Amino acid sequence: VQLQASGGGLVQPGGSLRLSCAASGRFLSINDMDWYRQAPGKERELVATITSGGSTNYADSVKGRFTVSRDIAKNTLFLQMNSLVPEDTAVYYCNARVQLSTYYDYTYWGQGTLVTVSS
Repeated sequence: VQLQASGGGLVQPGGSLRLSCAASGRFLSINDMDWYRQAPGKERELVATITSGGSTNYADSVKGRFTVSRDIAKNTLFLQMNSLVPEDTAVYYCNARVQLSTYYDYTYWGQGTLVTVSS
C-alpha cells in the first residue's frame, strides 16, 4: 500500500491550497484518514481526521479554515486550506488506517508535501 500526497506549494497569506493523498495497492478498505503537519523545529501535530463514515475533527488552530474530505471510491483524501497564515507553513503528511484483511489493519504514511505561506 502506498499513499501519495500532492498539492503543496508556495502561497501568500490569505491564500488557499488543496492537498490530495491517493492510496494505492491491495487492501479491503480504508478506515480513518488523517492529515498531520510538522513545522521546522516542532513536533508533528494532528491537523484533521475523517472517519470512514465521514465524521471529521480538526485541530483548534485550523477550525473554520481547513476542510477535510475523502472520495471513498477513489481512495483519496483531501485537505482544503483557506485563509492560510505563515504559521501554517509545514510539511503536511497524510496517513490512513488500512484494512488489509478481516482481522488486520495497518497505518500507512504518505511522503509529505511542503506548504509554505509567505509574502
